Amino acid sequence: MQVEPVKKETLTEQVMSQLAGKITSGELEPGERLPDERSLATMFGVTRSRIREALRALSLIGLIEIKPGGGSFVSEKGGQIPRETLLWSFHRELSNVSDLYDARRLIEETVYLSCYDHRTDEVVQVLQRYSEQLLELDPASVDLDDLLDLLDEIDTYVGERCGNGIYAKLMDTMIVLRHDSARRILSVPASSDSAILWRTRILKAFNQDDREIFASTVDSFFTSSVKQLTEF
Repeated sequence: MQVEPVKKETLTEQVMSQLAGKITSGELEPGERLPDERSLATMFGVTRSRIREALRALSLIGLIEIKPGGGSFVSEKGGQIPRETLLWSFHRELSNVSDLYDARRLIEETVYLSCYDHRTDEVVQVLQRYSEQLLELDPASVDLDDLLDLLDEIDTYVGERCGNGIYAKLMDTMIVLRHDSARRILSVPASSDSAILWRTRILKAFNQDDREIFASTVDSFFTSSVKQLTEF
């Protein structure tokens, strides 16, 4: 592995930046084992304590996994920030329902529109199968965790197929942040029914060749459904 010697200032950050760049670029692949701390310290020209700090920070944001006694490995999860880290980072903001709603609308609507713009026949087919799964659910008896898991799975798929890696990570982040509020809303049968119907309409709208119609469907969903956050 080729690395660049780091300067004397902000050594830990420079090590983090180089390693993170190699991970996100694909030079270091998921599951690949990093050199041990001593070897990395020699490569970068820094102390082992600096390497250890950098690795811990990279582990915190989900880019690597540290296995005690086994070394450090590139995360198989694509650098997803651990749920606990996200919730801790945003713990104050989560109490502001209005801010959470505005962020959801901004991020999720953008991701869905981007997915529409990058859709392929395969993506449309997968989303149609998801819409069929939703229609098979009975809002009055569906298990809340099952419904939440399915909605999260759909949004994760849309994020992964939206053509923008940053959007995908933002969608992953929003799925974590919205969890508790979404659970409260969906616990009401009428809200579950509304969520299922609107999600189905959006997924079916991926078949439309008119982007304005699709955008209007997504906008209507947030206007009539997600806005229920302000009522809880």
